[in-house]
Order: sequence, then C-alpha cells, then structure tokens
Amino acid sequence: MPHPDPPAVLKAADRLADATRTGTACPPVRELFDDGGDLETAYAVQQLNVRRGLDAGRRIVGRKIGLTSVAVQRQLGVDRPDFGTLFADMAVPDGGEVAAGRLLQPKVEAEVALVLGRDLPHRECTVVDMLRAVDFALPALEIVDSRVRGWDISLVDTVADNASCGLYVLGATPVPLTAVDLRTVTMTMTLDGETVSEGSGAACLGSPLNAAVWLASALAERGDPLRAGDLVLTGALGPMAPATPGALFEAQISGLGSVRVGFAAEGDQQ
Repeated sequence: MPHPDPPAVLKAADRLADATRTGTACPPVRELFDDGGDLETAYAVQQLNVRRGLDAGRRIVGRKIGLTSVAVQRQLGVDRPDFGTLFADMAVPDGGEVAAGRLLQPKVEAEVALVLGRDLPHRECTVVDMLRAVDFALPALEIVDSRVRGWDISLVDTVADNASCGLYVLGATPVPLTAVDLRTVTMTMTLDGETVSEGSGAACLGSPLNAAVWLASALAERGDPLRAGDLVLTGALGPMAPATPGALFEAQISGLGSVRVGFAAEGDQQ
C-alpha cells in the first residue's frame, strides 16, 4: 500500500488544483506548512497532482527544468534548479493561439528543447551520456504560469505548483546536436515585433546540456528516470516577459530557428 500523504500535502495539492479548476489564483501554499515547508514536501505536493492528472487520463511527455538562472536562484535563496512534469495537453502548436482565460497569470520565456532517443537511467549522468541520448533539439517557448496569486512564490510554492508550468510551444524543425553548439546559441524574443528578451545558451547553467544532465541525475535518483521519447525543456535563455491578451511572441534561437505563439484577445474563448 502506498504511504498516505500528510494532511498538509493534501491541503496544498487541493488548493493548487482548485485554483486551476476555478481560474482563480490562490494564496501561497507555503503557509500550510510548519516553517514554510521544505523541498521534499513541495515535490510530494507536485507528485500528488501529477498522479491525479494521470488518473484523469492525462499523458506525461517529459519534464521542464526551472530556476536555471543564477539571478533567479539567488532571488529565491536556492542553489539548484527545480523540475516539473509536462503533459501532452500542455502543447500549443507553433504559431498557435492560447485561448483567453486558459491561464491565470502567464509569462513567456525562450528555451532549448531536447528530445531523447535513449533512456538515461544513471544517477550520475554525464554530458557524454546526454550527448548520446539526445535525438534532436528544437527552439521552444515555455508559457509559465503560477496558480499562486501575484506570483508571490517561494521555492516551496513553485515546486509544489509543478514548477510553475503552464503550456509550451515547440518549433517544427529538428536539429541534431552535431549541427549546433548549445552553449553559444543566442536568443532574441520579441513581443509584437519589439525585443523584450535576449540571452544565450551559456545563461542556462552554462549550457542547456548542463541543465539536462542535472535533471537526468535528479530523476534517476528518485527512481523515475528520463526515457527515450521524453521531451526536456532545459530552462530560460533570458528574462521572461508577461503575456497580455492579443500579444504575439516570437523567439529566434541561432542554429535552431524560430518559434511563435499568440494570445487571444479578451473575450475570445476559441
């Protein structure tokens, strides 16, 4: 029999699930735990809602890595990234539109996505393991979202909230790693044609590959390793930008191409 979740974990998971269901942001979940909770408690909340998603028929397609910026880590008082789960129903087509009201308080960031062709079961994953495992890279936009009101988040809040996952958009042309150096790629993201974010592969833990290696090791340590076919969003290459109704975002990543997404105007629920 699985060990029952502590009452505070259940309460936190319910609070976040209710915020998603009602479209109304909730107070921080850290207040439900003594001393604000810890990382393992936060992942227990995340995993409870992931299990609920699976029970409801959702399909896991990969993971996202968050907190890959040293500046953001410092802001939250942590020294490592975090991760969340990606479901198939979170995908938006390249050039697609996000319906009004689908997310609570979305922001957009540009990332490198990796798609794996091999399992990564080792607790001490190496860059060589990762290079052999990656089938191809794609440009990606992650639309992050917080169920916590006003983005008033600690590390516990964001991890419990599935690492503030919202939706994601993938470019359509796969690029093998032999054709691109992910450490040196440059990124420019525009909002309605105006540049709102710039960055590089080196801004993501030195390289998106480093972030992916960290994730593979962390998940193997937890007994839930990355598998062939998994999608990995490796983390932001530059600052995120708030998404407003009617906005059109496009990111260009050198060597990987471009990816874009729009947000429907207010009142357009299509």
